[in-house]
Amino acid sequence: MEHMIRRVRAEEWAQVRDLRLAALQDPLAPIAFYESYEQALGQPDSFWQERTSSAAAGPDVVQFVAEAPDGRWDGTVTVLLEPKGSSRIGKPAPVDQTHVVGVFVRTEARGSGLAAELFRAALDWSWALDSPRVDRVRLLFHEDNERAAALYRKVGFVPSDDSAPVPEDPPAREYEIRR
Repeated sequence: MEHMIRRVRAEEWAQVRDLRLAALQDPLAPIAFYESYEQALGQPDSFWQERTSSAAAGPDVVQFVAEAPDGRWDGTVTVLLEPKGSSRIGKPAPVDQTHVVGVFVRTEARGSGLAAELFRAALDWSWALDSPRVDRVRLLFHEDNERAAALYRKVGFVPSDDSAPVPEDPPAREYEIRR
């Protein structure tokens, strides 16, 4: 199955919402995302419109989707720009970096290489930034999410020494992995 990997467009907010809701129904969603299905379902259309408009326009956030030939969206990844000193997620960024979040591939598309294609788009976008010039790309994963950790290692990310408590579950840890 051939997919087109592309940025979302502002008018596609309903598809962004539907894909996010599908991601939040995945069995690993409670440890993969900082949001529950019920929370996302309760958001008004204006929330999804603003979220999608921001990811479509950039310049400090971009969402990529994997669109199948029949128009179905089978995966997504979002990349956030974190300039040195900013603290969008976690502690202040020690260097200019991007942060990959919201990684999801539908169950039926897993194992097809689609996740690697989404990561390629995220990395290409990150390395192409000029202002600031990105020194690294990072992401965080829950200590119990070995499926995600294995995927990230497969696409070339390596563990760092950084970890932090999970915001909603302080005894649990999330680990940083970077490229």
